[in-house]
Formats: sequence, structure tokens, C-alpha cells
Amino acid sequence: MAAPLVCTRFSDNYELKEELGKGAFSVVRKCIQKHTGLEFAAKIINTKKLSARDFQKLEREARICRKLQHPNIVRLHDSIQEELFHYLVFDLVTGGELFEDIVAREFYSEADASHCIQQILESVNHCHTNGVVHRDLKPENLLLASKVKGAAVKLADFGLAIEVQGDQQAWFGFAGTPGYLSPEVLKKEPYGKPVDIWACGVILYILLVGYPPFWDEDQHRLYAQIKAGAYDYPSPEWDTVTPDAKNLINQMLTVNPAKRVTASDALKHPWICYREKVASAVHRQETVDCLKKFNARRKLKGAILTTMLATRNFSSKYDVHGRSIITNKKGDGSQVKESTESNTTIEDDDVRGNVGTPPPSPALSTSSFGSVLGCFKSSSSTSLGSKTNNNKLSIIATGAVNPQNAIAHQARKQEIVKITEQLIESINNADFEGYTKICDPHMTAFEPEALGNLLEGMEFHKFYFDHESVLTVLGKNRGINTTVLNPTVHLLGDDAACIAYIILVQYIDKQGVPRSHQYEETRVWHRRDNKWQNVHSHRSASVASTSAAFPPSGVGK
Repeated sequence: MAAPLVCTRFSDNYELKEELGKGAFSVVRKCIQKHTGLEFAAKIINTKKLSARDFQKLEREARICRKLQHPNIVRLHDSIQEELFHYLVFDLVTGGELFEDIVAREFYSEADASHCIQQILESVNHCHTNGVVHRDLKPENLLLASKVKGAAVKLADFGLAIEVQGDQQAWFGFAGTPGYLSPEVLKKEPYGKPVDIWACGVILYILLVGYPPFWDEDQHRLYAQIKAGAYDYPSPEWDTVTPDAKNLINQMLTVNPAKRVTASDALKHPWICYREKVASAVHRQETVDCLKKFNARRKLKGAILTTMLATRNFSSKYDVHGRSIITNKKGDGSQVKESTESNTTIEDDDVRGNVGTPPPSPALSTSSFGSVLGCFKSSSSTSLGSKTNNNKLSIIATGAVNPQNAIAHQARKQEIVKITEQLIESINNADFEGYTKICDPHMTAFEPEALGNLLEGMEFHKFYFDHESVLTVLGKNRGINTTVLNPTVHLLGDDAACIAYIILVQYIDKQGVPRSHQYEETRVWHRRDNKWQNVHSHRSASVASTSAAFPPSGVGK
């Protein structure tokens, strides 16, 4: 008897239904398996648009997902390659994000947090047992199987996951999400499975009080905190948390990865094994309130940056060697500043071997198959459903660049972005002395507040710095965050340059509602005595402002 034919076409096995999410190179749609009637989520990747590197990542993700079979992990059921499309068929999880579910509950206690982290650790332990490091553990990737009370927590998005042998430590590239990165990754040291445990420690800290252990508006200071393991348990919110919970966090947030607790040992911790006796069962209303604000900031940033991506050209640009020159401001001390609360995922090439010289600038993953979350997240966050729904800062070359000067050309652009970062930081910190060191004393400017008049000198700017105290208090009370989007650098010879970008202002109003507005800004730089100085700026009026009064030029934001 002849062997039955193997069905290789997606349409022979599945019937496509409504769209659930969309990415730059992919779309996520609900689908029905014809012979069972079961519902799944199909990620459909347009392979015509993928680079060779993207294909490697796609194959790696599919390979990893195929060997992970666990009730707390979103399961890959099928992988079908056709001529123009690749289909990944996953569990259809409909419960939304874990963190969103928590704030909707009527009751939430330390014991509930223990149960949540247990399920997360179970998934991580399964990954590590199978030689997989997730590398991007964060709230956005913790989902619930359904809306049913007590539904299982599911770990999703293996777009950055890597395969390791045993307890292998090596340089696999700079990858992850800023607030969840481990000290060894930030120090660009060899790393392995312990990076996931560090991220679990950050998540557990948030689960208990509703805010992260490491946070600073300045990225350099944030990374310094993480490298030093500089976190604490402030009163009064931590006074009601049991010593056992803090002990587990301490074991997870141990700077030395060799001394950090493993997933299997963490699961044996009394706070998890004997939660009925050890973990407090008292309702934590303040945690829920803080978590609502934490979620609001994440959602606001994600929604705005998704809209930016959908409406603007953020396509990849490559240098003469074929390497992407899309850079992300979350690099280790480079590019333009944004709030460190960003949920942006960063990734450079997975370069192994020479630990001493890792890639200098972490970059956003530009491939859309990195995430299948478009079909899993709540309506407030469902959008592109891919790594590409995060903000990108694209330093776009102007004109042809020959191979001989391409590196120097790009380095000069990076230099302009860096000095712009310093200027914006001085404004945000109300540091007039630092501001004057970067600006030409006779600097000219067009500001909306000057009613169309060309300003010269520092007096106009000094007025706002002198009134910094009032503006800063306003900014802190409203939780204002300033983000720079899409800077484009034009080099004008060796000693002059122009940079244009968008300033996005986000804040939580007095009613707790997330709001935003934006404006455009251009700055002209001139280098004298090997030092860059800002000689002219031009700022537009605010666009779609939802605030009654914002300070000019970013001061006090």
C-alpha cells in the first residue's frame, strides 16, 4: 500500500479567520485546524522581505519552540514553509497580560505573587533544562491562557532566545529590555542561564510593590544601578512584605551570576513551596494601585511608538558591509535619551567568541517574527505584534557613502547624536551651566514663545532655567517623560552638522489618565577647537497638546 501523502500546504490543514495583530513583515490571524476544529494563532511571515539573517533567526525561534513543551509556555504546534510565506501556528491564548489581569482582580496578596512567580520559574526551569535561555523576560511576555479565573501563566516570545550547552557562559550579544538586563550583559561579560533569573527577580519585585527595583530617567545611572545591584526595600510599602519574599529576591538579584540562585533551587524556596504558611495573604491595595500606573506608562509608550512606526518610515538602513545601522537609544551609554521605563527590546548580532570586543551599539531586532504577541495581548496593546512595534532611532545616511569613509561617516553621525543627548539631558536636569558649555554664547533660536522673533544669546533660555524649581515640581507631580524619536543627522562637511528629531512628551494627569503631545526640533552644530557647539535651534509649536501648560524647550520635563 502506498504511503499517504504528506500535506505541506497551510491551507490544506487550516482555515484562516480574523486578523489579530500585524507586523512589518508579518500578520497574526486566528485559524481553525480543519480536522479537529481547534482554534490557533497563525503568524504569517512574508519571507520575501526577510534577509538571510532574519531567516536564521526564524529558524532558530522555530527550532527552540518545537522542543519546549510545557503548560506554562506558549506552544508552537506547526511550522509550515511555503514559497513566499512561513506559517508558525501557536496556542491561541486569550487571557491578555498577567500584569493587566492582576490590577483587575478584586483581591491580590503576597501569596498570589508567589503563585505567579512559581509558574514563571516553572517555565524558565523547563527552558534551562532544555538548554534554552529566553533573554527577554518582562511583563509583556507573561500572558494568561484564558480569561477564566486561575488560568495558567504562559511565557511567550522566543524571538531572542538562544541555545546553550549545559552551563555554558559566552558572549551571545547585547540583548534584552533595559530595566530587566542583568549586570553581566551590561558589563559585556560572558553570560548564560542566570540572566533569566535576574529578570525574574525584577519581575518578582514589581509583583510585590508595583514598581521596579532599578529606575532612573538617565540611562547611564540606571545601568550603573543594575551593575552595582543597587536596590533597596523602602518604607512603608516593603514593611508589609515578609522576610522570605525579600530573601528570594536577594538570591535572584545577586550581581555575581555564579552565586545567583538557579530556577530549580528557586522553586524549592520556602516562600514558594510553603506559601500557605509563609507568604502573607493580606490584600495589597497599594501594590495594585502602583501597578495600574506602571501598566499605564508601559501601554502609553507602546501605543504611541506603535503609531509612530505605523505612520512613519522606520525601514532598515545598511552600511557598505550590509550591517544594519538602525540604532536604539537604549544602547549601553549611546544614542539619545528616553525614559528607562521603556519596554523596548534591544538586540545586536549574536556575536560569539571575542568577549573583549562585543558589538559597540546594540540595535533593535528588525525582524517581525521575533514575537507572536499580536494575538495574545489585551486590546490596549494589540498592534503590530512584533519586535518592530518598539521605537527605533534611525541615523539615516544622506547621499552615497563609499566603502573607504563609511565607518568614519557613521561615527561622526553617532557623535552628533551623542552631543544632542547631552544637551537634552542638561535641559531635563535644569543644568544651565552644562547647557551653556554645549551651546555657542551667541546661539540663535526660533521658539514658539518668542512669537516668531529670532533670538540670540542665552538670556531667553536662562529665564526658564531660573524658574526651574516650579517647572520641575510640575513635571515630577505629573510624571512627565520626554522621549526623542527618529533623529536624522545631516553632515555638512567635517565641522558642521544638522540633526532633526521629534520630542514626544508623555505624562499621567491628575486623574491618572495617560496623555501626550509632541513637537519637532532641529539643531545646527559647529565644531570649533575639536568641540561641538549648538549654534542654532528651531522648535515647532506643540502638536496635539493635551496639557494646559508645558514648559518651553523641554525645561522641567
